[in-house]
Amino acid sequence: MPKIKTKRAAAKRFKVTGTGKLKRNKAYKSHILTKKSAKRKRNLRQPAMTDASNIKNMKKVLPYL
Repeated sequence: MPKIKTKRAAAKRFKVTGTGKLKRNKAYKSHILTKKSAKRKRNLRQPAMTDASNIKNMKKVLPYL
């Protein structure tokens, strides 16, 4: 069997934690920031974990992470 290629776009956006969960950055932090509160923008800086419903697809996209 040939090796499976990793989707490079996904590999750049996700990191694996020590327990094997996928860490991601939150969306909506790039532009139109004037109407967003400071609290909201501050919370968008924190990384989030990938939802359990997406794990199956992420394993296909990132086979070696």
